[in-house]
Amino acid sequence: MAHELMFDPDDLVLGQFREIALSFSEAQEKVSHGRPTFFTKKVFAYFGAAEKHVTGELEQHPHAMLVLLEPMDAEVMLERSDTFVPMYLGPTGWIGVELADLDAGEIRELLADSYRSTAPVRLARMVADDPASD
Repeated sequence: MAHELMFDPDDLVLGQFREIALSFSEAQEKVSHGRPTFFTKKVFAYFGAAEKHVTGELEQHPHAMLVLLEPMDAEVMLERSDTFVPMYLGPTGWIGVELADLDAGEIRELLADSYRSTAPVRLARMVADDPASD
């Protein structure tokens, strides 16, 4: 059974996010579980997420990204007020970051870290630490 789309294809925030995510070598997009998903061989980012609170309440984060960072980096990021542990993927190390207060450079930096964590070695090596050099 196909999942219902959980995003607006014409969303301007998604458009900007998509442009950055697809700028990485061999990055592709597909819809998975109703959300835009960006991958090479493995997924490196999701657009939009849900968070389940201890009360059982579900909170949707339509303008957030999910990324897989190094554990220490994720721990530091989770101290910020604009981050959260997403449903389903949180226990495996993924974190959610609201996009509202991030500029394109910050989004790109987080996506680059996640890309390096998931992409094949030859692709991960192509992503420099300096965003201006890609």
